[in-house]
Amino acid sequence: QVQLVESGGGLVQAGGSLRLSCAASGRTFSSYAMGWFRQAPGKEREFVSVISWYGGYTYYADSVKGRFTISRDNAKNTVYLQMNNLKPEDTAVYYCAATSNSYCSGDRCRRNDEYDYWGQGTQVTVSS
Repeated sequence: QVQLVESGGGLVQAGGSLRLSCAASGRTFSSYAMGWFRQAPGKEREFVSVISWYGGYTYYADSVKGRFTISRDNAKNTVYLQMNNLKPEDTAVYYCAATSNSYCSGDRCRRNDEYDYWGQGTQVTVSS
């Protein structure tokens, strides 16, 4: 069992930055690949990024590539999402998720049903 708690959301102006954190409970955190998803009002939840269990593999949605960076610290049971050059279209509730597929890669990791555990989400609002 893994419990996930996101933090770091807030209100920021376009062009600004935020760093989201996702703290995980459970001793097996390091065996999970971790993903970030987001859901804007009236839209389906969409994939943002994923990182493998050891941090050596990362994958991003085209919409955030070059602006967002995912990382993890297994000693702290935490995964991060550094978001730079934020745009109003980045406004959404951001969720972290864990998949027991430690080596999750490519399009498979974009699927919501690939993930076993989800956090409650943190709101990110970007004003223009």
